[in-house]
Amino acid sequence: MLTGVNLRLRIFLMFAGVAAASCLVVLAALYAGYRRSDETDIGSGFLFAGILSAFGLLAILVGVWLLFDENVAKPINRLAAAMRTRAHADVAPGLDLEEARYLGDLAPALQAVTGRLSEMSDETDGTAGEDTTRLMAERAHLALLLTEIPVAIVLVSPAHRIMLYDGQAADILGQVQVPRLSASIFDYFSKNDLLDAFAQLEGSRKEVDVSVRGARDRLTFQLRLKKLSEASGYMILIDGADARLAPEAARPLIFDFDLSERGSERAIENMPLKDLTFAVFDTETTGLMPNKDEIVQIGAVRVVNGRIVEGEALDQLVNPGRPIPPASTKVHGIFDEMVADAPEPAVAVAHFHDFAREAVIVAHNAPFDMAFLQKHGRRSGLAWDHPILDTVLLSAVVFGTNEEHTLDALCARLGVTIPEQLRHTALGDAYATAEALCRLLPILSSQGYDTFGDVIQQTRKHGRLLKDLN
Repeated sequence: MLTGVNLRLRIFLMFAGVAAASCLVVLAALYAGYRRSDETDIGSGFLFAGILSAFGLLAILVGVWLLFDENVAKPINRLAAAMRTRAHADVAPGLDLEEARYLGDLAPALQAVTGRLSEMSDETDGTAGEDTTRLMAERAHLALLLTEIPVAIVLVSPAHRIMLYDGQAADILGQVQVPRLSASIFDYFSKNDLLDAFAQLEGSRKEVDVSVRGARDRLTFQLRLKKLSEASGYMILIDGADARLAPEAARPLIFDFDLSERGSERAIENMPLKDLTFAVFDTETTGLMPNKDEIVQIGAVRVVNGRIVEGEALDQLVNPGRPIPPASTKVHGIFDEMVADAPEPAVAVAHFHDFAREAVIVAHNAPFDMAFLQKHGRRSGLAWDHPILDTVLLSAVVFGTNEEHTLDALCARLGVTIPEQLRHTALGDAYATAEALCRLLPILSSQGYDTFGDVIQQTRKHGRLLKDLN
């Protein structure tokens, strides 16, 4: 293994070799110029020697640069990316010592550091795992208790965004629109009606009963608004009997109390990555031409505060209105019989539009999947004006353009496991993309790209990757 001294010696020898090669090139050029000239035209010989020297030195420069790029620059970039992945995504990187053999003791030293970090992480994970198991059990028990209460519960932040809803509330909210953590409560209930009731809580009253119209004026709900004494925000209690509740439907308890700290709305470009809500999706189709082919499945999950929201997922088969080619079925495993009773593409796309409301849309190779959505958006009047992030480009920002940026390659680098039975299903790939996104976000922040605008500015530098893919 090379020591620091040997590394310095190798660098000295490299520069000495460059100098020696340059001298040889110049001497050879002068000799060639001398042989070419004669007594009456010495100037032409020197001119020829100068041109030959310039080309020779340029060749040496290019050769040295290629060697340096391949054996120094690229390995350093890979080591840096691996260390950021370990530090900020908690993924033990695989360091290629052979590739970094010209970097002296740097790679072995980094491997020793990551090994020690892994040992410390394992020790911490053992204790944290026990606490997590206990908390998950308590959460599941709480969710079961709430399902026994004949009233649906929604907790709302001071900014009127949903920060908790139980299984019963999910069914009620779903009668208006897809239930979503961090969504505005005004997506479900009339803004004017709710604000009038909320104004009464701002006084001395701690509770108020009110009849509120649904956001789409199709239903009326009997609500009780209750001021929270020990926390910011307020609680909405909904009488399930008046809202066509389906008590047999088991849904998890969904919450994120960090949402109570959200301040006023800001332009998307200035919002920190950790404050953004993402709708991560994937499609399976009859083929690879959006203008001719059609969707057969849409899968999506939501990411809030850098975490996948368990219980908020979309897994929808779609009837393309045409036979599914055998070659496509071989990829995603969807047959004509499976989609016979599924909704048509326009209906499924509209449902995802609701699911992605007020979120940044994320996909791996987004232009392909978005082309299908935009096609139906033009036909049905849906505006796909959501901000969009592409994990292909995020991968290029973090790991460099020289790496492979397929979903499989990205997941391998980030330690994301895609179960074989879910690979090439819309929901499986959406989960994998969301998991990769959650691990990329802290790495991007560590590189100084803290806001959505910062990240978009960096991804624009790699737009050529998507053109090559499509």
